[in-house]
Amino acid sequence: MSTMNQFIQKIENANTIAILGHIRPDGDCVGSCLGLYNYINDNYADKSVVVYLQPIPDKFTFLRGAKSIKNEPDDNIYDLAVSLDCGDRFRHGEFACVYSVAKDTICLDHHRSNEGFGDYYYCDPDASSACEILYRHIDQTKISTYCAEALYLGIVHDTGVFKYSCTSEETMRIAGHLLTLGARSQYIIDETFYKVNFNQNKLTGLALTDARLHLEGKVISTCVTTDMFKKCNATKDDTDGIVDKIRVTDGVEVAIFAYQTGEDTYKISLRSVAYVDVSKIAVTYGGGGHIRAAGFEVKGNYEDNLNNILDMIREQL
Repeated sequence: MSTMNQFIQKIENANTIAILGHIRPDGDCVGSCLGLYNYINDNYADKSVVVYLQPIPDKFTFLRGAKSIKNEPDDNIYDLAVSLDCGDRFRHGEFACVYSVAKDTICLDHHRSNEGFGDYYYCDPDASSACEILYRHIDQTKISTYCAEALYLGIVHDTGVFKYSCTSEETMRIAGHLLTLGARSQYIIDETFYKVNFNQNKLTGLALTDARLHLEGKVISTCVTTDMFKKCNATKDDTDGIVDKIRVTDGVEVAIFAYQTGEDTYKISLRSVAYVDVSKIAVTYGGGGHIRAAGFEVKGNYEDNLNNILDMIREQL
């Protein structure tokens, strides 16, 4: 209760509020940002609240407030800036300036790599999602259907539809409450998590064809190159879900998925099944995440970077 009171007091004391997430916003980032946006608009009509995010995937635009998201920073100085689902301030990207000049700041997060920032800081690495953290901080008797759907979406995406190890009894209880408030479970799961377009299917097919096993079958890797993107007329948004498809390969403990972002730059996603802490690997590259899911960017030859990652996995194995 004291946690909720501190958070709510800061909301009530601010007239202008900015909400920020991380670059390349995913479901939990979008869900938590729009969840708070709707909570404030529903319960504090006198407040001016703005969400700053890079363009979000089309599949999330059904959430109320999505069309009001600002995709470019500005010079406004807010009474309060709230950071959600962001492991460090660098992950705010071009919106870091909005957070840094705010009169008061909050950070709510669940990344183990978060070392703490903001005037009010709360991080629980055992929580399923930023949406679960946010749920703890708001008055649960004042959550509208619009807010509930945003929070439910974030929990669905960061738990892999409730199958990842971060899913707890508390996670399921929260999800159940959000359903009673009107969150559309089937729509959110089918339309935003499972449904893919034709180009995404083709890209996934190429990625699976190029997959390789390492370390006696305990590690699997694949990489989507610039040429593969062109061949499938696909974008980075179409890579969603590939890492989870290779992760469930029989006998695999760690999945390594990469996609090319430049001539010699790659975005790497790591997933583990039971005992490898992939966040430790991500941190060494300046990235972050969770024990079973983490990510980072690398420069240089892909094969050289892959071998270095395999060496770190081998140590843990």
